[in-house]
Amino acid sequence: MKIHEYQAKDILAKYGVPVQSGVVIEDKAEATAAIKSVQDRTGVEATVVKAQIHAGGRGKGGGVKYSPTTADAVENVNNILGMTLITPQTGPEGQFVRKVYITEALDIASEYYLAVLLDRANECPVIIASSEGGMEIEEVAHSNPDAIIKEYVDPTVGLQGFQLRRLVKRLGLSGAHAKQAMKLIYNLYTCYSETDASLCEINPLVITDSDEVIALDAKFDFDESALYRQKAIAELRDEYEEPPAEVEAAKYNLNYVKLDGNVGCMVNGAGLAMGTMDIIKLKGSEPANFLDVGGTANPETVKNGFRIILADPNVKAVLINIFGGIVRCDRIANGVVQAVKELDLNVPVVVRLQGTNAQEAKEILAESGVDIIAADSLDDAAEKVVAAAQ
Repeated sequence: MKIHEYQAKDILAKYGVPVQSGVVIEDKAEATAAIKSVQDRTGVEATVVKAQIHAGGRGKGGGVKYSPTTADAVENVNNILGMTLITPQTGPEGQFVRKVYITEALDIASEYYLAVLLDRANECPVIIASSEGGMEIEEVAHSNPDAIIKEYVDPTVGLQGFQLRRLVKRLGLSGAHAKQAMKLIYNLYTCYSETDASLCEINPLVITDSDEVIALDAKFDFDESALYRQKAIAELRDEYEEPPAEVEAAKYNLNYVKLDGNVGCMVNGAGLAMGTMDIIKLKGSEPANFLDVGGTANPETVKNGFRIILADPNVKAVLINIFGGIVRCDRIANGVVQAVKELDLNVPVVVRLQGTNAQEAKEILAESGVDIIAADSLDDAAEKVVAAAQ
């Protein structure tokens, strides 16, 4: 789960990480009062107006604007709030801006990159830092890999003092800057650990002309499997920032991810779903989605799955591939028949059912009178659905 920059900074501040002073608004009528509150708090007229969307590269798309005067800030709020912001991470469709974050403007002496994330290969957290802040870390890694600093942390003992000293030394920091940075890094790691985050990123981390070390921007990703014990963080979810079909699928405990192809997929089990998508590609087409109905699917689950798949106008055919272990194939067959009748499907549907009560399921489909293409094997099903989609 992702959150907005202003939410991430609120969390960082609770863990003792210095952040910019700022106010978030959703209504243009609130702009002047919000700008004045930031100016009064900082004693400086200049502010920065930032679009709040779950995507990086906002500055490149015109979603971050330095505002030297109040009039400039008001104009930037009016321009950014309500715009469709297109960045390298949003895709060409862009993201509608519903909130802007008005922050104090800082005079920056130097910029750094800092993040804590899970290194799956080494099965431990890793701190990544660089003296080339303000850039996307992927660009830094490509153009200057020597500028990437990594410090692996043993989760059984936690972040150690010698690791903090090594990090700040490699970043070229000394004196008061080094002390501030070590405290900040330690607090960031604590925040990462205690919030069940999978990523805590500050880019850039800046040293100001007044010698303060401050998080200028922040990005968090959280492990959704741990949200049951992070109720305050779960409440920060902004469903407007997530694909509507994925939000709808979650209401029915369906695991759905939209893709760019034309063959809709409904499968039980993540591994089988991945294999199904692979064979569709091997047969010359592209999957339109990943959809795992899980091991407790019933006719209602199948109907909702169909409805979500068919909401994608790119879908030209649907493949249902079920291996009945915990879930019974006859239950899925009843759901397919019910969905085809109720939803008035206008695309071909290929069904492959194997496992528990598979024979009963085939009889249900054969006697239903609905227009369904039966398949005996996964290979047969893939060939038939690709041909139907084309």
